[in-house]
Amino acid sequence: MAKKVLIVDDSALVRKQLTEIISTLEYEIDIAKNGQEAVDKATKTQYDVITMDINMPVMDGLEAVRQIMKKQPSAILMVSSLTTENASITMDALDLGAIDYIPKPGTMNVGKIENREEILQKVKSLSRIPKRRLQRQLSRPAQRERKVVAKKLEQTTDSRDIQKVVLIGSSTGGPGLIEQICSSLPQNFKHPVCIVQHMPEQFTKTFAARLDRSCVLNVIESAHNMELLPGNVYVARGGVHMNFSKKTSGKVVIREDENKGNNFFQPSANDMMHSALSVFNGPDIIGVILTGIGDDGADAMVELKKAGAYTLGESEESATVYGMPKEAYERGGVSEQLDFPNILKKIVTLK
Repeated sequence: MAKKVLIVDDSALVRKQLTEIISTLEYEIDIAKNGQEAVDKATKTQYDVITMDINMPVMDGLEAVRQIMKKQPSAILMVSSLTTENASITMDALDLGAIDYIPKPGTMNVGKIENREEILQKVKSLSRIPKRRLQRQLSRPAQRERKVVAKKLEQTTDSRDIQKVVLIGSSTGGPGLIEQICSSLPQNFKHPVCIVQHMPEQFTKTFAARLDRSCVLNVIESAHNMELLPGNVYVARGGVHMNFSKKTSGKVVIREDENKGNNFFQPSANDMMHSALSVFNGPDIIGVILTGIGDDGADAMVELKKAGAYTLGESEESATVYGMPKEAYERGGVSEQLDFPNILKKIVTLK
């Protein structure tokens, strides 16, 4: 039976372009022109994927996500313009249970080859998510009211005091998990945590600020030449790779690389993890690959494990999309495969 997709957008042009792209998958396509129409249709029909615009008349995308996830949990893919305001609304939509988003750089650009590939890849992956996982999206702690926490005292150490470094790669389904990690880190956590979450630039800035509000440690969007400090969390800036280098003084700094290389994603977990091996000893690295489409981080996890690092991959049981962790596991890059609650425990209790 053909999979069903509901395209929700008030722009006839965007609906047409998305229909042309998604119809190459031979899925059945239905359309809605606003959030209310989307809610009405989604409660009568179980769609495999819903693409959801944000700004629409009658009912906006955020309210539509809230109502659909309450009445008929579905795999929702937000279609978002790359603005700071829309980044914040998209994060709210992910909190409400939407799975991922695709950028809408402007109606004329939706059909660009790279965007087409991303749209097709995400629609295909979301269409395979089992119903029980969609139910679980709604029970994540990130859905509960966010507490704004008091910050820890100013840093009194520098990067020469780093004993271990935690490297996390994550994509589709990951933002809520990253938020759980950050809000669970204890005040006495003494290791730097470096995160690659696949997002464009405007989104990583908003994401880091959002994480910072619920984390007792400082959460910072990475910048070129920034020193890596114990007990800080770094979110790789969108649009560049986060690499590391050691100065003659022994201090470790972040080096941003604008050359995309062979990576589909930028930032890339592969790049970050490979780079860490040039600065840290293998046994001092903890590599983590969470839910996500594709294989980013898989090859680097193999290298980390060979070098003596402790590597963790999310299990199929808990991963929203078992793509990145599956590749890392099947290539032999995972020391231990665990469900997310156990990965969380391993990170926060790290001595």
